[in-house]
Amino acid sequence: MPTIQVSEATIAYTDTGAPPDLPDAPTVVFGHGLLFSGWLFHHQVAALRDRYRCVTVDWRGQGDSPPTRDGYDMDTLTADAVALIERLGVAPVHYVGLSMGGFIGQRIGARHGDLLRSLTLLDTSADAEDPAKVGRYRLLASVYWLVGLRPVFGQMAPLMFGPTFRASAESRAVIDEWARRLKRCPRSGIRKAVLGVADRAPVHEEIAGITVPTLVATGAEDAALPPDHAERVAARIPGARLETIPDAGHSSAIEQPTAVTSLLGDFLASVDATRPPGTG
Repeated sequence: MPTIQVSEATIAYTDTGAPPDLPDAPTVVFGHGLLFSGWLFHHQVAALRDRYRCVTVDWRGQGDSPPTRDGYDMDTLTADAVALIERLGVAPVHYVGLSMGGFIGQRIGARHGDLLRSLTLLDTSADAEDPAKVGRYRLLASVYWLVGLRPVFGQMAPLMFGPTFRASAESRAVIDEWARRLKRCPRSGIRKAVLGVADRAPVHEEIAGITVPTLVATGAEDAALPPDHAERVAARIPGARLETIPDAGHSSAIEQPTAVTSLLGDFLASVDATRPPGTG
């Protein structure tokens, strides 16, 4: 995978490049959720790459981005995303972030709105982590760091995937692939990523300043960040559109890929209809 250097961090990303017959096509940047990588959006990239340049980023310590000593807080990861967009020279972009990627997307939208054409926030929140859950997440992170995935899998899977998906015939292969990819990552980086999410600061006040077209969508069965989180985000961002994805949990992009891809494709097309490529 290609990489960029940001301070002491090596940030891995994928880039489909512009479609051959659309050299000026807008770019979509995808920011994944905790315990995933850019692979989370492989369905959406496959469906959109004939119309858009699609870029996925792996956050520090996850996917193919190696661990760093520090820098797992949401503000530093936001700076990593901004650096990637600027280094690639692709602004303004459509940014799509799920969960952790959405925490970062909200910060980009509030602080660097000139880099965005639109903002899509999936299964995410503007709040700090629920204090009742912080201790549990810290314990899971420590156990994972010490002994790996197997002892905590039974607690993590229901947080990552909804009950409808876990009961489906398709889920086993997807969850196995998720676990295989997660096990490839150094456990020290995963632990720090979990702690970065657990200790995140809220941005509820900031996001009222987001001015780009915004889609907020949530899985109806999301146990990690239930739909009321998305409702608060959408209520706070002026003009935001709120959608609920049936039969999806916290990882809607792979649990209900057709529904998410359709929703996203229609939203991006509606934005581009009013802001064609080349208009800034």
